[in-house]
Amino acid sequence: MKEPWMTGDVQTMLAKAKHPQETEAALIYTFKLMTAADIHPTELQTVILTNHLSEMVDRSISGDRLADVDPAMFDGVSPQALAIAGKLVDHLGNLAESEKYVASIHFETAKNN
Repeated sequence: MKEPWMTGDVQTMLAKAKHPQETEAALIYTFKLMTAADIHPTELQTVILTNHLSEMVDRSISGDRLADVDPAMFDGVSPQALAIAGKLVDHLGNLAESEKYVASIHFETAKNN
């Protein structure tokens, strides 16, 4: 059964990803976390998240690092969004700490729909 968030746009992005299977697996994992937290992104938010996940998966595999960020810039992000992002970063592995903060914005935005 196809997931409701697996739209044509998401499928197209997955097909263009450097690591499509790993990106799809990350997306499935992420949606399990969001669903458990009762967070439901819009279709556009899902497409943007898919793009970011594709980049995160690539960095996880390649070992490239996202630049450091100041955690204070993310003081307005809820603990719930940060926790989901932290689980995602831990799940993917081999990522910089800054990934958690940058990814948390997707969950915070979707939480506020």
